[in-house]
Amino acid sequence: MFIYLVRHGETDWNRQRRIQGSTDIPLNETGRAQARVTGQLLARRRWNGIFASPLSRAMETAEIIADHIGLPAPQPLAAVVERNYGVAEGCTDKEIDAKYPVGSNVPGREPREAVVNRVLPALIQLAEDHHGESVIVVAHGGVIASVLAAVAPGQSHGRIANGSIHSFRHDAGTLRLIDFDDPIEEESERQGGEDFEAQNAFARRAGGR
Repeated sequence: MFIYLVRHGETDWNRQRRIQGSTDIPLNETGRAQARVTGQLLARRRWNGIFASPLSRAMETAEIIADHIGLPAPQPLAAVVERNYGVAEGCTDKEIDAKYPVGSNVPGREPREAVVNRVLPALIQLAEDHHGESVIVVAHGGVIASVLAAVAPGQSHGRIANGSIHSFRHDAGTLRLIDFDDPIEEESERQGGEDFEAQNAFARRAGGR
């Protein structure tokens, strides 16, 4: 069983390097274009279902992809909503550095471990419910980074750009990362867009803890 995690397209807050987290910021036109490119790449394969975080930037990305791959509307998967960054949401890079220096506590910020504890079991359950199938889950940079840290610790990973595709296999009750040598992934990385860590000041600090 295969799960392909897709990061949503760009938003204005991504462009401005503002922390989004659980704040519901919609796609901009660049983000919609990225979603269309990703949908065209994914249309090269057969899919059994598409799911998405309920935040509008992920859900709209999934809707655009679904149109390209010929599937019905995406189903919401609440557990893969983006990490909550608490009172830091809406802050720019400079504001974060000024208000929350490295090592300082950010009120309301969800720990990385808590993200893993809600996201990974939900993805494993999804895999078990769709045994032998291939599904797409449109999520967020912080969620994808957390999954990578949990299932492939210590490995160097590719960019988590807007619209990028990251493939996993359900194996022995957990998820295992597929090598980033998939032609779909290689082309998705070439479509452009900034990396999640470039857009999120916290993600650049000690693995975003």
